[in-house]
Amino acid sequence: MNSLVIIGSGGRLGAALIHAATNVVGFSRRDLDLACPTSLEKTLKPLAFDALINCAALTNVDYCQTHPDEARAVNTDAVRRIAEICERKHARCIHISTDYVFDGIQRTPYTEVDAACPLSVYGETKRQGEIELLNISPVFLAARVSWIFGPERPSFIDHILQCARELKPLQAIGDKWSIPTYTKDLATWLLHLAREKSIGGVLHLTQTGSACTWQEYAQHALDCVGANRTVGFQSLADMQTFVAPRPVYTALDTTQFTAKTGIHPRPWQEAVEEYVRSPRCSSLP
Repeated sequence: MNSLVIIGSGGRLGAALIHAATNVVGFSRRDLDLACPTSLEKTLKPLAFDALINCAALTNVDYCQTHPDEARAVNTDAVRRIAEICERKHARCIHISTDYVFDGIQRTPYTEVDAACPLSVYGETKRQGEIELLNISPVFLAARVSWIFGPERPSFIDHILQCARELKPLQAIGDKWSIPTYTKDLATWLLHLAREKSIGGVLHLTQTGSACTWQEYAQHALDCVGANRTVGFQSLADMQTFVAPRPVYTALDTTQFTAKTGIHPRPWQEAVEEYVRSPRCSSLP
């Protein structure tokens, strides 16, 4: 692979890819306006590249719910335009999607063939983005991810650790399940997939292990650094500030990823432990 383009290089995953890749060029939100067709054409058309990974999206679930046109422009229409540009250049295109394409009714990990039934504008526009991508080329790839954490930008796990350091009350939602995903691992998987042009369609990319709640996720992180703190239960229904509906269960099955690549993602517990014990997350007193 001679060159790689990362769209969304200022985000958590995009920054991880920039750090992990070679011969790469990245575009942040300041560099590229996804809602503007001319901005995409003007920026990408002159470039020569072999693969592009689109990590950019309008991800604020509640904002998307109240701004559906903007969400559609970024999460759906821009994906089609990016795919069209990649198709003209005969370049590999990978688009990052989400577990929110599912309704959360299921209680076993979702596979790629399970029906997508989004509950929110965010989930719907991301699902339509997948469809637009694969309508342009079935060998392009929509990679669904969930609960991303890593050193590039603070996430939920960093918030919990900081609250513990400051001796603040600790609570997290205990009735919503998924599987966390470490940017260090995810970036490695995506760079491998960028070279594997025969793998197309939809693919689930997360750590493995049993699905956890936000409460269990937070408690495990604190236990790993020896914090003698207990994370209290908070119900999803108690989150009065939420505008958009959230799926309750969105664990993703990675069997197909392993079958197609031979890569076995490690359990989320191991990835979380590595991260919270890293210099980026100094141990709690």
